[in-house]
Amino acid sequence: MENLKNLKIALLVGGTSPEREVSKSSGKSIYYKLNELGFNVKLIDPAYGLNQPKNEEEFFSEKNYGEISNINCGKAINSSLLDNIDLVFIGLHGKWGEDGTIQSLLELRGLKYTGSDVLSSATAMNKLVSKILFQHYDVVTPKWIVIKKNDTDVNVIKEKINEFFGFPCVVKPNDQGSTIGITICKEKNELEEAIQQARKYSDVVLIEEFIQGREITVGLIDSAELPILEIRPKHGYYDYDCKYTSGMSEYLVPADIPGDVAKHLQQQALLAFNAVNASSYARIDFRLTDDFKTYCLEVNTLPGMTSTSLVPKMAKAAGIDFGSLLERIIHLAWK
Repeated sequence: MENLKNLKIALLVGGTSPEREVSKSSGKSIYYKLNELGFNVKLIDPAYGLNQPKNEEEFFSEKNYGEISNINCGKAINSSLLDNIDLVFIGLHGKWGEDGTIQSLLELRGLKYTGSDVLSSATAMNKLVSKILFQHYDVVTPKWIVIKKNDTDVNVIKEKINEFFGFPCVVKPNDQGSTIGITICKEKNELEEAIQQARKYSDVVLIEEFIQGREITVGLIDSAELPILEIRPKHGYYDYDCKYTSGMSEYLVPADIPGDVAKHLQQQALLAFNAVNASSYARIDFRLTDDFKTYCLEVNTLPGMTSTSLVPKMAKAAGIDFGSLLERIIHLAWK
């Protein structure tokens, strides 16, 4: 492997999505570890445009340094901020981070970047498209229906739910991550509010069969499976608080599941990874029932890198420390 530490790396953090604070947390972990390893890293928060913070503390502060906008993101990527940069490490999450938008702007500049390419990122972020591809490639996924912007008759929606899978069900925005905007509807009278909540984040809402079972995730680095991890959240399901609040979830890695089930999960994860044509690294989330049936929920092409994030935990169980994990991600982007 060539000396990657000679590369000039821009680390993108923050962004404009509802996952901005999560991105800052991921970015902070990545930034300090890369610096510790001797990499030459430049911080950029594209949401600020040309008006970038003057020091690293302001990049990671809970308070915004200035106005944030998607227009600023375009200005930042197309500016001199990225002049003489060899590689962009994308530490963004959500829209304008994981959905292919930033990736397309970077490609127009001829810059290499970490994670999956434009089309794969956009595909994985779009839950509806992902699920259609899952079905095509024999990845088992929960049943679903789609609610578009002009679908306003809640009674008709209830009838569709009863026809296809019934209650409880999961209501989620079609193109958000980190469980933002998600509601588990136990009864019909909760549905209208759940749809309104999801529509705050997306015009297209996915309503999905609720699978009772364990929260399981599989990490992949360059198509190689990491040890399987089980999440035991305090809230009963892995919501935003359980994801990003220390002590709100218990993590078991390797997960305590039979060997043949683990092998099947890894095969399903690889199928899902390939279904959306992901590359470099990803995290694939599942539900596992008591009788060991597996249901793939989604592919995350830019999984979190915070202190509570799952891919670093799985990598550690495989004997790959956080620094080595980041070096592998950089190598895969550069090769």
